[in-house]
Amino acid sequence: MATLKITLKDKQLSNGLFPIYLRVTVERKRKLISIGYACEKSDWNENKSEFRKSYPEYIQKNAALIKIKNRAEDIFSTALGNGEALSIEEFEEIFFKYKNDNKISVNQFWDDHVESLNKARRTGNAKYYKECKISFLGFLENKVIYFKSITPALLMDYEVYLRSRGSQDSGIAVRMRAIRSIYNTAIIKGVAFKDNYPFNSYKISKLKAASNKRAISFENIQKIRSLDLSKEPTLINSRNYFVFSYYTRGMNFFDMMKLQWKDIIDDNIHYQRSKTKINFVIKITQPISEILLYYKKLQKSKKYVFPLIVNEKCTPQQLEYRKHKTLQKFNNDLQKIAKLCEIETKLTSYVARHSFATNLKQKGVSTDIISEALGHQNVAITQTYLKELESSVIESAVEQLL
Repeated sequence: MATLKITLKDKQLSNGLFPIYLRVTVERKRKLISIGYACEKSDWNENKSEFRKSYPEYIQKNAALIKIKNRAEDIFSTALGNGEALSIEEFEEIFFKYKNDNKISVNQFWDDHVESLNKARRTGNAKYYKECKISFLGFLENKVIYFKSITPALLMDYEVYLRSRGSQDSGIAVRMRAIRSIYNTAIIKGVAFKDNYPFNSYKISKLKAASNKRAISFENIQKIRSLDLSKEPTLINSRNYFVFSYYTRGMNFFDMMKLQWKDIIDDNIHYQRSKTKINFVIKITQPISEILLYYKKLQKSKKYVFPLIVNEKCTPQQLEYRKHKTLQKFNNDLQKIAKLCEIETKLTSYVARHSFATNLKQKGVSTDIISEALGHQNVAITQTYLKELESSVIESAVEQLL
């Protein structure tokens, strides 16, 4: 086991004071680690390894020295408990990672994270984290903050702040998940530490969003598909995008936006989902074929299937901006289409994907197969899509007993 002592080094600094070090001894090998304190020799009690009463704020400073030594002891105790033997070099690396908690601010770390996402061309994620950072730091009045200062109490105050500005549970959960993700990344990189982790106490899971029926029936899908838009030609594209998404297993709007003619090989569509990086091969059925033929005749772009990207040489940031603008129009158009079809459910780009899953379930397809069709990483995600359906099935079954 190592021996630890806080000691005054007998060598004056340029300001005339003597530096205080943590002395670590492991297997007769000794190392002095600076802890950032210095004083006159007369202000130091070497036997007790503490400041004398003559030193300004000696009570607070001695308390800090105890914490430093306790932290050092904890590092060796943890290693011993795990059956490991730490060298002085390994101890020093862990000890200085601990000090990083006060070296890199949340502000700087968050900015660096956004920058790295942009460099990796993950512009959608970068935009999300940037917006969440602006919200959180706005709450903090843009003060510099360190990870250990993000406490459960601070998160509760932030929640109250968001509610005072009209945010609901689902919106608050989005912001909190961003903070949690940043904190977890900081832990992995040794900038923050598990001992201070606030999400063990503050539970995001308590933020339950109100039930929101996203799926529509197969009959309503057919209403949209056969809708006569001769008097509303500006809605044709949005109707096509919705139907195309439904029959391609709920293809995401961004993936439709980037779909190229070269992705269509024989009777299949080959693409990689942007969100999960999972590769899909979609068989071209009649509804898909009709839509592809429609845009093939228009041929507004030799590269992209749909007329959503105007500049074929746009940067990732420009592409993200274009997605935001066109998706906004798409969802607005869907509200008009829902009204024309007398569909009461709020129609959005997500409804196509949820409807695909729900209608398959109603046809008797197993959840496992639906999960694979959607490209979900686990069945639990698929079950959230089908939650409303399962509730209605139970209610229907109960009614049989009445």
